[in-house]
Amino acid sequence: MFAFIVVIIAIIAVLLTLVVLLQSGKGGGLAGIASGGATTQILGSRQAPDFLEKATWTLATAFIVLCILSNFIIGPDNGAGSVIQQQGAAGQVDAPVLQIPAEGDTAPAGEPAGETTTPPDGQ
Repeated sequence: MFAFIVVIIAIIAVLLTLVVLLQSGKGGGLAGIASGGATTQILGSRQAPDFLEKATWTLATAFIVLCILSNFIIGPDNGAGSVIQQQGAAGQVDAPVLQIPAEGDTAPAGEPAGETTTPPDGQ
């Protein structure tokens, strides 16, 4: 059920994007060039913007309602939560151990502390 709602939300999002792009703004927008001006001839000069505005409000309302509704439909298998929280609750978190070298135990760069190197000429 949750996957079905997500698919419907995605379809509504695509339709909402198309409807918003078809609306005419201050510069005319895509509504004036859609189908070569056929929307004005079919729907009349004022009916196209009214239809697009109603479609925008309807799709936006459906989008918001389905997004809110999807939160209540999430089942226990879909709402697994954070992986970090799950590992912390199960005690699986392995904290990194920082090894601090003892005083006087310094290692050259690139070598771990505690290992000493002998010079190649035996000094």
